[in-house]
Amino acid sequence: MSVSRRSIALLIPLSLLAASAYALSLADLSNQDASGGLKAALEQGANLAVSKLGAENGFLNNEKVRIPLPKILEQARPLLKMTGKGKQLDELVVQMNHAAEAAVPMAKPLLLDAVKSMSISDAKNILTGGDTSVTDFFREKTSPKLATQFLPIVKKVTDRSDLANKYNSTMALAPKMGIKAQEQMTVEGYVTQRALDGLYTMIAEEEKAIRADPLGTGSKLIGKVFGALK
Repeated sequence: MSVSRRSIALLIPLSLLAASAYALSLADLSNQDASGGLKAALEQGANLAVSKLGAENGFLNNEKVRIPLPKILEQARPLLKMTGKGKQLDELVVQMNHAAEAAVPMAKPLLLDAVKSMSISDAKNILTGGDTSVTDFFREKTSPKLATQFLPIVKKVTDRSDLANKYNSTMALAPKMGIKAQEQMTVEGYVTQRALDGLYTMIAEEEKAIRADPLGTGSKLIGKVFGALK
């Protein structure tokens, strides 16, 4: 079937419009677009990361963030199993991961506050700063405060484990034993750090997905801004 001249005339402007949408560079974007698109992407990535990790077994069933036993306990596993504590070790792993799962929802307000406080200069620096610049921004802005908020929540859960309490009592003697692994001095301290690492790992996963397929986010502004980086 032949195509009329009028149809061709209508198609040409549309094809040019589509081409121009993908020909945008970061320099072509307004400050408002760059900032708005990035903030939308950050909010989306943060929300998705928190919702995935804060769900039931969000840590336990995810090999990328699942929290193992502290190295010292893992090394002692054969001996502990011989003394009948194998089940307690398995239970502690479950409790540690559930503790992280319980703490992560506390991150959402701080992550969103970090997004709101971001300047236009911050936005453009993040957009041109590499594949993990969003994650690095969140880590820098929120890590210390989140650690403070996570710790008591984690401790409430890990304190239920007799093995965790015995570990903490033993590690209190660590300086005399020459042990310097600070993050392993208490179970709650160890889990708090691993929970933070898991959160930023998942934010990084969401960031990579947005950069790889910005139009797939369903947001025209995110698609416009991150599409300009391709």
